[in-house]
Amino acid sequence: MGGSFPAGGFGAGNRGDGMWQMMEQLRGAFEKRAGSRMGRGDVRTAVLTLLAEQPMHGYQIIREVEERSGGSWKPSAGSVYPTLQLLSDEGLIAAEESNGRKIYALTDAGRAEAAGAPASAPWDASAAGDNSGFTALPKAGIELAQAAAQVGRTGTPEQVQQAVTVLDEARRRLYSILAQD
Repeated sequence: MGGSFPAGGFGAGNRGDGMWQMMEQLRGAFEKRAGSRMGRGDVRTAVLTLLAEQPMHGYQIIREVEERSGGSWKPSAGSVYPTLQLLSDEGLIAAEESNGRKIYALTDAGRAEAAGAPASAPWDASAAGDNSGFTALPKAGIELAQAAAQVGRTGTPEQVQQAVTVLDEARRRLYSILAQD
């Protein structure tokens, strides 16, 4: 990952802030490597699948994918909007201005393309955990790290020590999973 410690280290005054920054760096690294990213074809399939149901604007598409994937996949605007432009250039969707937003809808060619798409939507595999835990495990780790950072930022010294004990036990139990036959 190659991250570095925050300037000033983890002294008493900035212990929690530094830990929080480290957790955010870790979260970003996990998201880039595993879990929140899908392939370009998946974004295209997701857009076509959703627009086959009803016209939407880009933000609706992003929200709907996130909701249908149970929060495990939220495509970025930087992947959705270029995909919308590409589909428009291909004549598969058309945009109409409504209340200052572009609403996208399938054209006849787009409906034919959507009908030939895979039977399962890309978020189905993500939500079902078909990635052999590749999505669920990093997400759980991120959430654990965020909770630890919160205790580090706001907890008393006694609470911090309790959290260290819990994390040490969790680490041991995770390794014991690997040690099983």
